[in-house]
Amino acid sequence: MLKIDLWKRILIWGVVLIGLLLAAPNGFYNRVETHNDAAKLVEQGADPASVSDELAQWPTWLPSGLVNLGLDLRGGAHLLVEVRVQEVYQARLEAMWPEVRDLLRDNRGEVGAIRLQQENAEELVVQLVQKPEAVSQAVTLVRGLARPVTSLTGAGSNDIEVSARGDSVVVRLSEAEQRATDERTVRQALEIIRRRIDEVGTREPTIQRQGAERILIQVPGIGSAEELKAIIGTTAKLTFQPVVSRTSNANERPGAGNEILPSLDEEGVYYILERAPVVTGEELVDAQPDFDQNGRPAVSFRFNTTGARKFGNYTAENIGNPFAIVLDGEVISAPVIQSHIPGGSGIITGQFTVEETTNLAVLLRAGALPAGLDFLEERTIGPELGADSIEAGKIACFVAFALVLAFMWASYGRFGLFANIALIVNVGLIFGLLSLIGATLTLPGIAGIVLTIGMAVDANVLIFERIREEMATAKGPARAIELGYEKALSAIVDANITTFITAVILFVMGSGPVRGFSITLGLGIITSLFTAIYVTRLLVVMWYDRKRPKSVLQGRSLKLVPQVTNWDFFRRWKLSIGASVLMILVAVTSFGAQGLNFGIDFRGGTTIRTESAESIDIGTYRGAIEELGLGDVTITEVFDPTFAPDQNVAMVRIQAQDDQESVTAELINSVEAALAAAVPDIKFTSVESVGPKVSGELITTAVIAVMLAIGAVLVYIWLRFEWQFALGAVAALVHDVVLTIGVFAIFQIQFDLAIIAALLTIVGYSLNDTVVVFDRVRENLRKYKKKQLGEVLNLSINETLSRTMMTSVTTLLALVALYFLGGDVIRGFVFAMIWGVIVGTYSSVFVASTILLKLGVKRDWSKPDGNAGTQFANVDA
Repeated sequence: MLKIDLWKRILIWGVVLIGLLLAAPNGFYNRVETHNDAAKLVEQGADPASVSDELAQWPTWLPSGLVNLGLDLRGGAHLLVEVRVQEVYQARLEAMWPEVRDLLRDNRGEVGAIRLQQENAEELVVQLVQKPEAVSQAVTLVRGLARPVTSLTGAGSNDIEVSARGDSVVVRLSEAEQRATDERTVRQALEIIRRRIDEVGTREPTIQRQGAERILIQVPGIGSAEELKAIIGTTAKLTFQPVVSRTSNANERPGAGNEILPSLDEEGVYYILERAPVVTGEELVDAQPDFDQNGRPAVSFRFNTTGARKFGNYTAENIGNPFAIVLDGEVISAPVIQSHIPGGSGIITGQFTVEETTNLAVLLRAGALPAGLDFLEERTIGPELGADSIEAGKIACFVAFALVLAFMWASYGRFGLFANIALIVNVGLIFGLLSLIGATLTLPGIAGIVLTIGMAVDANVLIFERIREEMATAKGPARAIELGYEKALSAIVDANITTFITAVILFVMGSGPVRGFSITLGLGIITSLFTAIYVTRLLVVMWYDRKRPKSVLQGRSLKLVPQVTNWDFFRRWKLSIGASVLMILVAVTSFGAQGLNFGIDFRGGTTIRTESAESIDIGTYRGAIEELGLGDVTITEVFDPTFAPDQNVAMVRIQAQDDQESVTAELINSVEAALAAAVPDIKFTSVESVGPKVSGELITTAVIAVMLAIGAVLVYIWLRFEWQFALGAVAALVHDVVLTIGVFAIFQIQFDLAIIAALLTIVGYSLNDTVVVFDRVRENLRKYKKKQLGEVLNLSINETLSRTMMTSVTTLLALVALYFLGGDVIRGFVFAMIWGVIVGTYSSVFVASTILLKLGVKRDWSKPDGNAGTQFANVDA
């Protein structure tokens, strides 16, 4: 009986209401953002009266969570940094030398005189000068300095390994201690970077660990990646070290346990210092910009109790001796200790400006980075480009939405209206969930929403087409509606789970924009299932209870295929498979002959996006850059109808420079200066740079992601159907992926990280089509036990053909709108999706089914008999 209990109705509408309430703040983005900023100030101690107008922008009793706008929508800076953890190993061993030295000197009678022989990132080597035969005893003594590793993975291990090498004692960090040190170093670097950025007061920064030794930093609203690097890139390592001597010879040997460092203020002067510091910046508790007794900018500091005691003891014992204040490997001053300095406070003087003392105080308060950073990838998105992207995304969404709504209304009438209401609710729920989890929306994320708009109707199409089939059996509208939802459920669940698998793989393997796309795609699948299975059904039931119609979905104004078809899809199977083989050969040949036009994501390099009022003359651009000798430089003009007539857009792509692992600001600045001299009104709206190390890793990750997606699909289909079905589905997937890559190779369209997201989505979409057909095949094998497999396959394809065409057309409507109106930033991605939908529809009908026909199905899909159990029979065609 067609009925939904009252408690279920209340629960469904409750979920919809909560989702829409969570999404509502995004419709008033600026007002809610102003309110949230004011509320944050109040939490930090500001007077509520001073920000009362801002607080009044949004009611406090309503949800105020917003979808964070990514860099490509708001503008800002993105950095991917790698922490040089090996530097910490050397620092640990250097810090051990005084302890090892004092221990062996205290036992001079047993081991004799010693000399520091070697000190590097890997080992500390101490030579026994007088009694080399006592090396075993010395090793035993030094082993007594070992301490347990302070980590769960290193439980039971010591932090150092001590061994003998000839007449020397060799000290190394153990593997367990290295792993623990790596973990501590990256965590500490992450926290210090977070503190430094928080000091600047930026909105909604993204700072997260990526892999073992890398940190991803995205800060919306900041001017450029250079500004961000200035904030976080300085190690700000402050030490106070004993001075051995001064010299003007930079190549003078400092001696074991010492180091030679340049003076910041005195050109040509170098200081030889004891390597082991007296006190470090880690023992600072405060640092503030200040002025010295002569009114010059300086930085005052204060140590904690431990640091104050060590600093006081040292100054008391070394009156008349100089000591050096060292910042990031440079001696900023080397005053002579005039008297005992108790209290643990002092002042750092030097050739500073007021701004420099302010920045230095911020860095010292946040703490020193435990190790240096390598900048592997940087991106700068100008706010103007971000605003353009938002506008383009809005227009694309609205147009795609309108096209899909009109198409569904024309195809299904009143039921199409129900699907449209559910679709509106679906988009609201997506934004509600994104707001709830604090997700970041990027331009590919908007593409994910638009794709969801196109694909969300698929479940409703499956259900409506099934209801139409059930109406043909004259069981009455109530029973037809009930059976339509019941029989379509299996295909809906299977199709969406396979797409969800690809979304999960995208999230796990992807980064940045690709991960943003996967989040919206994954959430869109969840909300689409909910709205199709529950919301649309509730609307249909409510309408049926009031109207009690005698028939439903018996006619429609728009037909993509005839009501009933009986086409033989296998009569010319050699022709269809031959066409696929020919296209694959062309794709593979093109790929082998000219390869792919890799973007900087995969090739490494720098892309600078420019805008100018003047028309773009590529020759002028190239002539300005040629003198810099940067190798392969590609300059292309971007034709985009979404831009205003006076916005002439060009993309300048520069190959990765040899022997440069990190991005160089000098290269970018020199290119921008050369272009600005040639085109006076030019603006640089975005800069993206990727080092060759990252680009090589991305290629590997991309290949693994595609292989994982195909493998996961193979396993799922095998478990849900049979191995013959799995092989047919995978053959179709490989067919679609190869042809898509082939199109990019033939036309040399730029192939970047977003295209990998498109390939994985194509895998999910193509599988969606194939699973729907296979689900009907499985059902018909149970229903028509005497029919040959070829007949069952033909019947199943014909029965699902209307759904296949409807879903493809709605998805293409959304994608075409996105292609023409979504901006050039994602045009390659959308092109791949459009092509993927076309070949995916073709392969699900002709490739997957033909493979299944030739493999045959060995299993009888009839339901198990209570007495005989499952029967097996050959149903080969």
